[in-house]
Order: sequence, then structure tokens, then C-alpha cells
Amino acid sequence: MEDKIKIFQKWIDESSDTVFFGGAGVSTESGIPDFRSTDGIYSLKYAYPPEQIISHEFFYSNTEEFYRFYRDKLVTPDAKPNMAHLKLAQLEKAGKLSAVVTQNIDGLHQMAGNKKVFELHGAVSRNFCLECGKRYSADYIMNNTPVPHCSCGGLIKPDVVLYNEGLDDNIVSGAVKAISSAELLIVGGTSLVVYPAAGLLRYFRGKHIVLINKSATSFDKNADLVFNESIGEVFRQIEVKYPDEQ
Repeated sequence: MEDKIKIFQKWIDESSDTVFFGGAGVSTESGIPDFRSTDGIYSLKYAYPPEQIISHEFFYSNTEEFYRFYRDKLVTPDAKPNMAHLKLAQLEKAGKLSAVVTQNIDGLHQMAGNKKVFELHGAVSRNFCLECGKRYSADYIMNNTPVPHCSCGGLIKPDVVLYNEGLDDNIVSGAVKAISSAELLIVGGTSLVVYPAAGLLRYFRGKHIVLINKSATSFDKNADLVFNESIGEVFRQIEVKYPDEQ
């Protein structure tokens, strides 16, 4: 791994435009479970599979059960950024990282300090009334059970992309622009099976792709460097060099 880290470090140092594309594996090291993992909890506690519960149709047809799962599994107020989040924020501050494109909805990249983040699937921190559009915080959602309603009486919906809903065109356009102009693309914590998000990688036209994921992916053959390691451990070994240090 030491030799790979040296190559990775060299590419970061040489790149003037690096973009990070990440998935759920970035946040599991902050204690946020990947709901796709088979741990037996869901079959014991929920009458429906997670993919069904967080679908567009289920939200409207069984809103109370949706919010029971949503509060229990998707809103994580105690989670803190881990080493991967922190190093990415440092790389942005050093002028090395131009953007983060994430499939996560936890807001940990912003909490760590990243400013330019394209949240493909939305964020639990944002919630809105379906009638009047008024915005609400995650705390409001957590404290107004079982189903949160607006002061106008309208149903409140999390600003997250549910199954069978489309991605925000503006966010996708921004992510595509960032990826297509990058010299170095770091892909981390994702199995790259969720589309259309995973399809954005095809817009990369730069020099190198580095893939960091504990398990192998179908995209490994397209990467120039692959780490099947903890993403936090890989980033822990990367030195962030600020302009006056180079």
C-alpha cells in the first residue's frame, strides 16, 4: 500500500483540478450504516424492505411508516466527519480540490468544511412543505411525530431524492461540469451500482482516476489506481500541502 500512497500523493500534488465522487462508504466510518448492508435489523423491525420504504410511492401511501424509518435510519444528528471528510475539506482549502460530488444525504462534507458540494440525492437538513414551500430543519422533522405538517397544514417532505424520483437537473449539470473539467478524479466509498449517479463518471476526460472502496467494483478496470482499503485510512496517509509549502 505504501507505494500506492506515494503515487496517489504525487497525483494530488501535480493536479490543479481534483474532484471527489463519493458514496455511502465515506460515511460508514462516521457510524452511519449503509442501509443496503444485510444485518438482519430491517427484517425484524420493519414490515417492508428499505428500498420500498424510501420510494416516492411509499412516502405518499404510507407516510407514517416512511417517517418511522426515516427518523430511525437516515437522520443522524450525532454523526461527525471522519478522516476522509476532513482531508477533503483541507484539500479544498489548499486549492487542490475543486468540488465534491456525493450520493450521501448526511451533510458531513459541509460539516467538515467543504464549500462546493453537489448533493446528488439531496440532504436531510432540508425539508419543505408540499403546499406552500416553507422550509423546515431536521430538528423539526425529528420532534414533530408521527407525520410532520407545516403551519399551513401541508405535508412536509424531506428534500431527498426517493426511489422513482429524478435528480435535480441543476445539481447534475454542476456535477457533470466539475467532473468533465477535472484532472484527477477520486472515487471513494461507492460500489457504483446506483444510477444515474454512477453514470456521471463517464464524463471524466482528465489524467487519472483513483478508486478507493473496501470491496471490488465493476469500475476497477477503468481506474488507474485502486485501493481496496478503508477510505479513512487511505486519506490519513495523504499530506495536504498548502501553496506556500510547495
